[in-house]
Amino acid sequence: MVGWALRRAAQVRVHLARKASGVCRGPEHQALGARPAALEPAGRGAPGAPGGAVELLGKSYPRDGYSNLSRKVLSRVGRNLHNRPHHPLWLIKERVKQHFYARYVGRSGTPLFSVYDDLSPVVTTWQNFDSLLVPADHPSRKKGDSYYLNATHMLRAHTSAHQWDLLRAGLDAFLVVGDVYRRDQIDAQHHPVFHQLEGVRLFSRHQLFAGIKDGENLQLFEQSSRSAHKQETHTLEATKLVEFDLKQTLTRLMTHLFGDGLDIRWVDCYFPFTHPSFEMEISFHGEWLEILGCGVMEQQLVNSAGAEDQIGWAFGLGLERLAMVLYDIPDIRLFWSEDERFLKQFCVQDINQKVKFQPLSKYPAVINDISFWLPPENYTENDFYDLVRTIGGDLVEKVDLIDKFEHPKTHRTSHCYRVTYRHMERTMSQREVGRVHQAVQEAAVRLLGVEGRF
Repeated sequence: MVGWALRRAAQVRVHLARKASGVCRGPEHQALGARPAALEPAGRGAPGAPGGAVELLGKSYPRDGYSNLSRKVLSRVGRNLHNRPHHPLWLIKERVKQHFYARYVGRSGTPLFSVYDDLSPVVTTWQNFDSLLVPADHPSRKKGDSYYLNATHMLRAHTSAHQWDLLRAGLDAFLVVGDVYRRDQIDAQHHPVFHQLEGVRLFSRHQLFAGIKDGENLQLFEQSSRSAHKQETHTLEATKLVEFDLKQTLTRLMTHLFGDGLDIRWVDCYFPFTHPSFEMEISFHGEWLEILGCGVMEQQLVNSAGAEDQIGWAFGLGLERLAMVLYDIPDIRLFWSEDERFLKQFCVQDINQKVKFQPLSKYPAVINDISFWLPPENYTENDFYDLVRTIGGDLVEKVDLIDKFEHPKTHRTSHCYRVTYRHMERTMSQREVGRVHQAVQEAAVRLLGVEGRF
């Protein structure tokens, strides 16, 4: 059994390496060869224009009308903070792994859950969306929300992008950890690159109903109608048992991380790839915090991956979110810091040792505003946020849209943003910030097609 498990793990890694190389489902996912080229910030006339290529992780991807990667985001690929020993994200990952390895053991005495924390972040759009039943018109597919290398390849927006491949490879219990990429606002809680941990478990009829009174008479599947409580192909008994196991598993995990006496509540929600779906919230320092999303896996997804006789659950959580709460880390930019004053606080002998982040000196902020008229079309706020991040980097603490104005005669729209600059390690002068801010202004005009009011 142990030998089989090791061989299966090796086969899965080879299979996924081939997938990342372009050996994917259908001709639209074949590897694409091209010459490398640098990418500028996303926007009008930048990487959205066809021509050239981007080289990433040893492979070349031709640019087309979907390409919207910035140099800043590309510079984060391959950093793998979750695999860096004694980094706070590594500590969270190792604590979760330790819990699952100790708590869930197979019949042979080996861990029930396999862990994959080194899968390539480059996936096909089919893997990221279609395999997970994400509708064609879902907002997450828009260029304003996700990072595309081109029309067929992208940086994964969630670790769920690997679910189908792992299920297809025959795995029925696994964790996936990795960096994910989303275009988003700029503040202390959001960054275009963050890290997720994904968990999946499938059950056969025997596994789910073992130990249940009269379980031999119960079934996983039926043909009925979908309701708020179950899918049309699942029996209510099977759904409730999977839901119970999921919530019990996650409650145990959070108790392991936060300690006993934790108040937890479950909120109904929607995800395209699970139903019913839930968000877990915990009471922490007097407020309810959303920690993760989860649910009973859509049977259509499970069936398409070749596990038609099984039913399962899935969950996904953000490592930064957990680390910020557990260690009192106030700003998401700190996770990318090379400042030893930050990193050495997490060099502990025992990964379960309690750590409370001791704040570094907070240097004064420098605030500058920028106003401009929007172009007639093809402008998104995330384009501007990406541009600011690319030019200002981690000097930018947050960007707030503080004013919108529509001209009563021309009906043109103006936006005013307040950009807060703050260096994590020293004081910055207005003159120094002014040069960065001027570069932002000039790039906004050149790349986004706005008309400056500065």
